[in-house]
Amino acid sequence: MQFQQLQYFVAVAETRHFTRAADLVHVAQPSLSQQIKALERELGADLFLRARGNITLTDAGEALLPLARRILADADTARHEVQELVQLRSGRVRLGATPSLCTGLLPDVLRAFHDRYPGVRLLIEEGGSHDLVRELARGALDLALVVLPLPTPSPALTTVELLREDLVVVSSPDAPRPGRGRRTVRVCDLEGERLVMFRHGYDLRELTVAACRAEGFEPDFAVEGGEMDAVLGFVRAGLGVAVVPRMVAARSGPGLRVTPLARPGLHRTIALAHRSDVAPPRAARELQRMLLER
Repeated sequence: MQFQQLQYFVAVAETRHFTRAADLVHVAQPSLSQQIKALERELGADLFLRARGNITLTDAGEALLPLARRILADADTARHEVQELVQLRSGRVRLGATPSLCTGLLPDVLRAFHDRYPGVRLLIEEGGSHDLVRELARGALDLALVVLPLPTPSPALTTVELLREDLVVVSSPDAPRPGRGRRTVRVCDLEGERLVMFRHGYDLRELTVAACRAEGFEPDFAVEGGEMDAVLGFVRAGLGVAVVPRMVAARSGPGLRVTPLARPGLHRTIALAHRSDVAPPRAARELQRMLLER
């Protein structure tokens, strides 16, 4: 099995077309087809069902695809690791984070990292913890900031707890203060409040809904489905209140009233995750150190 054959196989699997795959990997289509056939002979199984205008994966192809992607991703990571200079004058870091962490935690840390290592490219991917764990597992990310507990615990990942963050309630200053005007709000005070709610897949959505149900009521959504910036904008417009991380609220600028949650309150645990079987590249390890020492 040759590395090049895996590249060709993944290209066909993703394009479902031999000619387009050949263009993608910059090789003549007959050469690509020959290499795919050679790979199938070596594996002893067809990888594609070939019908006119319709290329689909066989069961063997479906089984090989995630493994091939991981091999290619690991090779790409190894290439960048070797190419990095000892002084970290070059390289890249692929970091995943939830949108709220991109707003609250990361700006200061990334600025400090960039000031120290201006030649290192920072590639940031936003997503929910579930999506980020999947991207880590397939080698598309070096590090990820995720919310614990993970939606699907994975022995293939190493997680290090980074911080425990309080959640607060934000509302428009023009609207009545939630909790009947008290300086703190209990979760039960959110019953009857119109909530601005994040889209499905947001860790904050699941946490808030679960807290409301634990108090015996279903949350009432004024609007739902937004990302962090949209949620804050809807709250500023007076559509409802939202439960957000304290760091996000502190950076949100004017136009929002912040009300703490009464003890025991709501919290979330942030962790830094990476694959257990592959050491992060040198630049990623340096960013990891700066995050842990923040």
